[in-house]
Amino acid sequence: MDPLIAAAGRALASGDPLGALKCVALRDDAPALALRGIAMAQLGDLVRARALVRRAARAFGPNDALARARCVLAEAEIALASRDLGWPAAALDAARSTLDAHGDRVNAAHARHLAVRRLLLIGRLDEAEHRLAELDPAACPPALRTVHELTRAGIAIRRLRTRTARAALARASRAADVARIPALTAEVERAGHALRTPAARLVAGGTERRLLLEEVEALLASDTLVVDGCRHAVRSADTEIALSRRPVLFALVRALGEAWPEDVPRAILLGRAFGARLADDSHRARLRVEMGRLRRALRSLATVAATTRGYALAPHGARKVAVLARPVDGEHGAVLALLADGEAWSSSGLSLALDVSQRTVQRALDALAAEGTVESFGRGPARRWITPPVPGFTTTLLLPTPGSF
Repeated sequence: MDPLIAAAGRALASGDPLGALKCVALRDDAPALALRGIAMAQLGDLVRARALVRRAARAFGPNDALARARCVLAEAEIALASRDLGWPAAALDAARSTLDAHGDRVNAAHARHLAVRRLLLIGRLDEAEHRLAELDPAACPPALRTVHELTRAGIAIRRLRTRTARAALARASRAADVARIPALTAEVERAGHALRTPAARLVAGGTERRLLLEEVEALLASDTLVVDGCRHAVRSADTEIALSRRPVLFALVRALGEAWPEDVPRAILLGRAFGARLADDSHRARLRVEMGRLRRALRSLATVAATTRGYALAPHGARKVAVLARPVDGEHGAVLALLADGEAWSSSGLSLALDVSQRTVQRALDALAAEGTVESFGRGPARRWITPPVPGFTTTLLLPTPGSF
């Protein structure tokens, strides 16, 4: 093997992109292009990295199927890092098959992990968990073992299994120590930070306080009737009533939950549900209809009682009522939730993760940009959107499930 190519490969494997570039920065042959692309990706220049990797794939000859498959793998990882979640998964599957056929087990396992991480980002947790369980981390090198455990922790965090997440992060930390790659160690530390910082706000009895992820887990496992503003549902122990597709009903039950045990005047409910400032008979009639629908939806957990001035929520039994809220509320909270992970997202990636049209996402991004909440860089398909993380909060519970936009 070319000694400079070998040296660049070793540098990249140890997390030293500058060292790799010193070996191949002035070369334009196919292996050098591929290594330069990976180095630029590690340095954060994802646009240039993708261009270099694509040039490398074209430069490899027809007999270099293994090298081209590795280029596809590199491009898929760059796409994941740039939150281009619409990148064709079929191309990654084909590359994985080629890697398996040529005996490159490590890169084939890496391709499988990339597929699982994409599923995690777009909220397909069941499929991600199933496919991750098929992979054996013991057969992976330390760096890939770290990724495996980070992915397992990510799934556990999204499912509110804090004990499982802590155990996975501990294994990831040990594997990262063996790998000795600073970027991996930093990623493990960032993931652990999510368990040590508040994940949501609890509104109950007229007061508000921040909750850690394990406190959220305990709350949802209790018999408290929880109006979950993070996932637009009403929960109590093992019972969940999803209202993500019924925004009017959720707005009403959240207003009732925030006021519990007091009632809420009709004028306030009209404003929260319909944005009505001056109510007329048609608004009041519509409120009665929606309250009837809410009463039927919640009949297994609570009743909605009419009072002299409005309505009140009455949970069955001796349950208490609490509202679980995102750190930042607003019309476009779901978009902000995904952007708050600190990565640069494409509008197509946001559309996939939220399970809504790209046009809907773009309108939300334009509105947030006008407020100065988000920023973009690049143009056309390369345009990406970013926002600073919410100070003092983790973003775990901000991440919505598909359809809760």
